[in-house]
Amino acid sequence: MGAKVGRLKALSDEYRALAERLRLGGGPVKIKRQHDAGKLTARERVALLCDAGAPWLEIGLLVAFDQYDGQAPAAGVVTGVGVVAGREVVVVANDATVKAGSWWPETIKKILRAQEVAMRQRIPIVYLVDSAGVNLPYQGGVFPGQYGAGRIFYYNSLMRRYLRVPQFAAVMGPCIAGGAYLPALSDVIIMVDGTSFLGLGGPNLVKGATGQTVDAEALGGGRMHTSASAVAHYLAEDDRACLALLREQVARLPRPIPARSAASPLPPKRPPTDLYGLLPSDHRMSYEMREVLACLLDGGKLAEFQPDLAREMICAHAAIEGYAVALIANQRGIVKAPGGGPARFGGIIYTESAEKVAYFIETASREGLPILFVQDVSGFMVGPEAETSGIIRAGAAFVEAMATATVPKLVLTLNHASGAGYYAMAGQGFDPDFIFSLPTGRMGVMEGESAVSAVYGPELERAEPAGGPSPDLAAAVEAMRADYERQLSATFAGARGFVDAIVTPEDARQTLGFALRVAANYAGPHLGPYVLSPTIA
Repeated sequence: MGAKVGRLKALSDEYRALAERLRLGGGPVKIKRQHDAGKLTARERVALLCDAGAPWLEIGLLVAFDQYDGQAPAAGVVTGVGVVAGREVVVVANDATVKAGSWWPETIKKILRAQEVAMRQRIPIVYLVDSAGVNLPYQGGVFPGQYGAGRIFYYNSLMRRYLRVPQFAAVMGPCIAGGAYLPALSDVIIMVDGTSFLGLGGPNLVKGATGQTVDAEALGGGRMHTSASAVAHYLAEDDRACLALLREQVARLPRPIPARSAASPLPPKRPPTDLYGLLPSDHRMSYEMREVLACLLDGGKLAEFQPDLAREMICAHAAIEGYAVALIANQRGIVKAPGGGPARFGGIIYTESAEKVAYFIETASREGLPILFVQDVSGFMVGPEAETSGIIRAGAAFVEAMATATVPKLVLTLNHASGAGYYAMAGQGFDPDFIFSLPTGRMGVMEGESAVSAVYGPELERAEPAGGPSPDLAAAVEAMRADYERQLSATFAGARGFVDAIVTPEDARQTLGFALRVAANYAGPHLGPYVLSPTIA
């Protein structure tokens, strides 16, 4: 058992240490500077805004951690879903301990992702603004483009005009230049007396542009905006009073009727920590998926659909934390057909399994059941038999059924998420509502050894009779293996926003349950970040 525990346990410990460091933002010195200015840090604000002891799902904690020489932890913004006054709410909080809360290119990515969660689930969003504006050396990745900063204001506008998603903005520090439109396009604006500033240009820019000398408070302070310009609606005496007022604003909102209420949850059949022993230390080795699911599902119960057909794919009805789900998972190892015939490789999608899953998805979508994809997929089957059986046609049906399903889609990656199998199992490009990974998750076109064979295979074969590859060829092969190992890792995916969050075995079940709770807020179609067409709304 010790050998099995090693890989997932080691990667989970590494992730926890990294996450703890990233949550410190700019570090103790910058945190003290924030406190000395009479302000709370972003994470302190989030903690006071949200209900004590309630779930908190942070999205994008790892984004940009391995870029900019480590100077942009969490891209300078805290984003996630919490519970405020008993309601699920998206929170966006600028971290002023990281380069004064300025916007990096990845900051935009995180804010947009948070807004998309609010739009798709139709839940309120709260902006805790404390930002010096665009990080000017990187403005080329912030300002222009379809998914530049302007997209934030586009989403603001859609939420206000069409989607009826409540937006609350608290200006708790500087909010300068174009960033001022984020609160301006919100429904309610609160400012903090003496520490907040809201303006298209600060005193220095005004001096340079017009020659006028003006102090920040008169130019864009909270008292001016609540008594003269009428830009802001409420003035709070300090951060704590501001957060209390935000909680009151959320509490007064009408309560939505959940699309699907939770039943009384049952504990899982196996403790989630058993995952440390169930998943093998070598990602290429097999394991029993049903035992893994027993650590996640209520009572470990699976009501399987066509259990004796295409057994390399598990389709079943289950529940997590009381929420019913349609579950799709890859079985690993060698899978034998009950009536005989050739065995199949688990983790590979065959024609028959693609057809089975496509039908199951379409049925779940008609029934209004959210779908959970548990990924450990190496791709679709290749070869003459697969091609003549119509694997491309069946795979396309699988992808289309998944892409057009109008119910919430959640993803949990255990090990592999490779090739077109990753796409079919609700990869990020298909807008799943939430996408999570264990620390062991590996995302890529193919594994490193397969890539080495594809690129260097002929050269390695030619070198074999001569006693093996040359030093240069061997070095190139090892460099490719190392590069693939780095790019396939879950932390690499997290740093680029390819997953919303990495979850450890202890947190996986609760995280999935909370995500299902959030998704239950909206009974309409979960298709893209928003749906405006009356034909499918």
